[in-house]
Amino acid sequence: MNHSALAPLAPLAAALLMAGCAVTSPPLPAEPAMPAAFAGSSEWQRLPATGAAVPEAWWTLFHDPVLDGLQADLVVGNQNLAAALAQLASARAVLRASGSAIWPTLSLGGATTRSASESNGRRTVSTSDALTANAAWEIDLWGRLAEAVKVAGASYRASQADLAALRLSAQATLTQTYFALRTAEAQQALLERTVAADRRALELTQDRYAGGVVAQTDVLQARTQLRNVESQLSEMRSQRAQLEHALAAQLGKLPGQFRVPAAADAHLPELPPVPALVPSTLLAQRPDLAAARERQRAAYAQIGVADAAFFPAVDLSASGGYRGSSWSHLVSAPNLIWSLGAAVTAPLFDGGQRRLASDQARASAEVATANYRQAVLTAFQEVEDNLVQFAETGAEVALQRDALEAAQRNLDIVMAQYRAGTVSYLNVSAAQSSLLSAEGNVLTARNRQLAAANLLLKNLGGRLPPAA
Repeated sequence: MNHSALAPLAPLAAALLMAGCAVTSPPLPAEPAMPAAFAGSSEWQRLPATGAAVPEAWWTLFHDPVLDGLQADLVVGNQNLAAALAQLASARAVLRASGSAIWPTLSLGGATTRSASESNGRRTVSTSDALTANAAWEIDLWGRLAEAVKVAGASYRASQADLAALRLSAQATLTQTYFALRTAEAQQALLERTVAADRRALELTQDRYAGGVVAQTDVLQARTQLRNVESQLSEMRSQRAQLEHALAAQLGKLPGQFRVPAAADAHLPELPPVPALVPSTLLAQRPDLAAARERQRAAYAQIGVADAAFFPAVDLSASGGYRGSSWSHLVSAPNLIWSLGAAVTAPLFDGGQRRLASDQARASAEVATANYRQAVLTAFQEVEDNLVQFAETGAEVALQRDALEAAQRNLDIVMAQYRAGTVSYLNVSAAQSSLLSAEGNVLTARNRQLAAANLLLKNLGGRLPPAA
């Protein structure tokens, strides 16, 4: 056996003996403690509960086919989602590149060189042809490349979760905008009914004025009331159109070429059935929390990358091929060339850069941990806020409906008194304004209640992307 041929591999053998010193990233901190139940869940559960989990497509609980169709278009046309999808593709490429770094590289080349030289007054021209293959491999004894793969993998999964969180947010915004549009339609229908009633009241007042029963001030008051409501109707039509334009922009469509068909009865969707509320599901399925967790995982893996820099780098190289003066007889035993080598490069002094990089990686891991814990706290705050908002808006709707009933009875009494000639039209105008305000307040409270339910379902209905 030719021991001299194996001598270049002696550094590799020494490095293999130290392979047990490979570094790994520190373990992740424990998950935050979860409460047994949400503080506000009792208010939510006053409604009949289904016991079922919140579906990923939570908006389907509102049973609105138009909303379902808009959500389907959102995934296709929203440009923010398209940009996030492109970013995800970039993260996937980085992951694949980091994974390929652990494998050897192989290249094949061919070259022709023609040279001239002069010696003792004699000029010589020669041709050299070569066909070679080269291989190189960095052996990952210390786990630097493996930890880098972990960093890229966690970053990719974070990008996946970011896309899911962005889609979730876009879906919630679309649902909220849709509810606002339907509320504007209901307000518009209310104002149209009020305009028709005010016109009849104006005609009645004009007839009574013509008969000498009331003064001209009653006619002017009735006209003022009518014009004010007509002005509100015009504003509400504009608001409905703007909300429709907002939906078009969210769907990636031109506002002038997009229409949402008006609801047949200008009726707001009913509240969905109450799903089960389990705090632990928040950590299990919310994509924004998953993104923060994966960034924490990437930061801890980066510690392993930084610590591996304290160890020597081990590289293997090999090349082989043929070199001769003619391509016709190049591939032959006399023209065979080859080389095999191993190199170990050990860092000696770098002014503390490796230590600083390690310290920075640990500080970044602490930042990522704090960010993750804060994201969890914020997620629970959002759910508790929505629970309180839902409960309070439910109470508000009940109060506003009671106020509406009282306002309607008051208007009926005042109109009877006006026809009997015992009160002026100023009393009628005040009662009409009170009724219109009460009906509008009911619709506004219903919209806020739907918004609270929408956000609550969104915060509990997200899903993590499939594992990479």
